[in-house]
Amino acid sequence: MTLLCVESLRVQFRTEDGNVSAVNDVSFSLDRGQVLGIVGESGSGKSVTCRAILGLERGQGIDISGKALFKGNDLLKMKEGDLRDIRGRDVAMIFQDPMSAMNPVRSVGSQLVEAIRIHGSSGRRVDWKRARDLLGDVGIPNPGGRMSSYPGEMSGGMRQRVMIAMALLNKPDLLIADEPTTALDVTTQAQVLDLLRDLRRDIDAAIILITHDLGVVAELCDEVLVMYGGRGVETGPVADIFSEPSHPYTWGLLASLPTMNRDQSRIRSIPGSPPSPLATISGCAFHSRCESALPICQSVVPEFSLVRPGQPHAAACHLPTEERHAEAASRVASFATAGAGGSLTRDGLGLMGSPDDPSEFLVRVSGLTKEFPIGRGALAKTTGFLRAVSDVTFDIRKGQTVAVVGESGCGKSTLARCVARLIEPTAGHIEFQGRDISSLSRAQMESVRRDVMVVFQDPYGSLDPRMRVGEIIAEPLHNYAFGDRRQIRERVQQILEIVGLNPEHFNRFPHEFSGGQRQRVGIARALALNPKLVVCDEPVSALDVSVQAQILNLLADLRDELGLTYLFISHNLDVVRHVADRVLVMYLGQIVEEGTVEQIFASPSHPYTAALLSAVPIPDPSLAKQRRLIALKGEIPNPANPPTGCTFHTRCPVSQPVCAAIQPALIDVGSGQLSRCHFPQDVLISVRPVGESA
Repeated sequence: MTLLCVESLRVQFRTEDGNVSAVNDVSFSLDRGQVLGIVGESGSGKSVTCRAILGLERGQGIDISGKALFKGNDLLKMKEGDLRDIRGRDVAMIFQDPMSAMNPVRSVGSQLVEAIRIHGSSGRRVDWKRARDLLGDVGIPNPGGRMSSYPGEMSGGMRQRVMIAMALLNKPDLLIADEPTTALDVTTQAQVLDLLRDLRRDIDAAIILITHDLGVVAELCDEVLVMYGGRGVETGPVADIFSEPSHPYTWGLLASLPTMNRDQSRIRSIPGSPPSPLATISGCAFHSRCESALPICQSVVPEFSLVRPGQPHAAACHLPTEERHAEAASRVASFATAGAGGSLTRDGLGLMGSPDDPSEFLVRVSGLTKEFPIGRGALAKTTGFLRAVSDVTFDIRKGQTVAVVGESGCGKSTLARCVARLIEPTAGHIEFQGRDISSLSRAQMESVRRDVMVVFQDPYGSLDPRMRVGEIIAEPLHNYAFGDRRQIRERVQQILEIVGLNPEHFNRFPHEFSGGQRQRVGIARALALNPKLVVCDEPVSALDVSVQAQILNLLADLRDELGLTYLFISHNLDVVRHVADRVLVMYLGQIVEEGTVEQIFASPSHPYTAALLSAVPIPDPSLAKQRRLIALKGEIPNPANPPTGCTFHTRCPVSQPVCAAIQPALIDVGSGQLSRCHFPQDVLISVRPVGESA
């Protein structure tokens, strides 16, 4: 039975600079129990399409036409009062930015209970218990205690889980999920996907999933709609889209994925950038970036046509069907999940120097610990300490990329900020180029900071919107008296060109750039003073797969050309597999495993590492169903009150009695691979990506 039918939806915004066609003639239908994935780059119209269906884009200066029939009623023609009755009860939405979608001055519990009461209360105690139980279902530790927390007291991943719980409270018939797992680590993402599957199975709910994670689409979705420039360009069953993509844009999206099964060669990215929404484009919107464009593509908008007669797989492309079949087969072969070819030798990784030569170490960290005081109220006395990083020791060689992975709250970013001395370590030593910098004063650190730069996670929040791009990049040059105004301007324009931006962008403001371009500006600022170490804190987590591929290729090129060394923080193991030489796996402030990329991904020796790898979505529908998920027990312990013995034993699927009593040491399990487990050889969970040969 068809639950939602969208026909010829158009959304146009009237602005001072002209009309913006955000959605242009989009149609699709959705049955009960079906999951539709809508994919495409930022600005393709995915979110606007769904917000318009829910009546969230109404107002002056907005023109909406078409139909959106939900249970036979046109949502686009409903009055606001009638829509309010439907929203949150029959149709719910998980928003992409949980901080903007939640009230910062009200507790999480009061907001959840309010969502229940609006559509029918069962009594205060019942409503409260229902909200608390659902917080636990979405993976929030201590859900009873978190009911009294405020959004600002939670991490981004925690807030996203609260948003998911809020959307599921009234068991809607249709759930619209706008990037619901973007801010989550792989284990929590796996829990959320299981929750969505349960909702689909238990109440026959339909789901629209907006995402740029094609691995999630392969695991959860039945149908896929690929959008570009406000239009649908390809639609069909998920298996057909992944096995026989028929539109050049879909080829590009799939080729941009840094899968764990792929060799460490460059990722094939889509050339150019999406068109400006203000631009008037004739013909196919993708023709300026398409490597297979024909003359007709510049003047005539392609209509949808079936890829194969009698099958529900269609694409809007002028290329002849036979040519698309041949090209699709070639493209799929190039990015198919084959075995990880190539040998990860020392030369292949591009490492510099001899492994036995200590002079080639750029960074040496020993016994690093960071504690944060715990107190109640701004003026209250300290009641204890939260140990975010606990006795961490590792090295980084010159020219090497060391990645730090783990769940949210494991201490990754805190560790990185301590190494860069953005926050002060509580104990331990940090040697940089043979000099102990852990106890230097702020004045003494000035000579070090020019050699240690940071690329932050959020390309929107890390750039001052009141400064021009040239001023942002030039700021560190002025701080260190690089030269006169002419020399600084020339240096900035040179760096802009190095990171793939036009030197003419010198006088533009950050809001005039896309997310990927802003991240390039952040990288340019980090490179201004020719640093030796660049700390990358989740530098691609907020980017589309095509832009992510461009940034990862850029970072690789800069390392090779400028001899940079990276400390790379990420929860995306696909990205880590592609960029890193060595990997540190952190849990509750400790390193639980360390080794080369080949060791960690081919033969993990700690159960936590194995669980992380098992939770990584596989961008292949046929292989995704074979994924062997290792379910972790219980919840992440409170870092202010960690368990005795092994900190992981309360969640470990193979925990032994000794694990609860004795803290294991980090020992060598062979070939330099380190593991913090009592039985690293006997209790070995070897997880390889599905489809990879042993």
